[in-house]
Amino acid sequence: MTEWNDSNNFNPTRIKHHTPNEQQGTMINQYELDAFFYAGFGRRFFSYIIDLIVLWAATQIILKPIYALTGIDEWQLWIDYFSVNHMLSAVIYFLYFIMMTRYFQQTLGKMILGIKVYTKDIDQLQWPDILMREWIGRIISNIMIGIPYLAIIFTPKHIGVHDYFADTVVVKQKYIQQIKASRNQMRAKTSSNRYNSEARDK
Repeated sequence: MTEWNDSNNFNPTRIKHHTPNEQQGTMINQYELDAFFYAGFGRRFFSYIIDLIVLWAATQIILKPIYALTGIDEWQLWIDYFSVNHMLSAVIYFLYFIMMTRYFQQTLGKMILGIKVYTKDIDQLQWPDILMREWIGRIISNIMIGIPYLAIIFTPKHIGVHDYFADTVVVKQKYIQQIKASRNQMRAKTSSNRYNSEARDK
């Protein structure tokens, strides 16, 4: 079994590497590690609630004075859903998630809950990753009244549909160095095995 506890002294070198005959055990251990390192539904849900509270406060501070002076909040572009109020609120919503993820890889809610967004290879996010996740992915998830977010519960690395679009994961921040060390160890082992295999073929 994998040896770790919920502290910062996790040692990735203690992860056992199994032979093909131990495939079932490997799958169990990998599932345990994924559940341990990656942020689950509860943590991500509460971080999102915090973000919604922050966004509500921001819209009150930014938009209320504008509405009081201009009265444009009652203007409608087509139907009530596309009122100026809804459109400006949507702009603030998406800008918040896009810009916070771009410059900090986490929103205020994620900061408070100690989680951070990375690519699936645990690298820094680039603009295409961010736009796919925080714009396209969130539009689709919100149109479907948040149901795609439930995928976080059932996937090993707690990946939501918006994460699938951008190939991203949400990691418990205090374990990021251990995750990187573990991945580097596995990459080195894979590279060594490939080299040995090629040497035998020659």
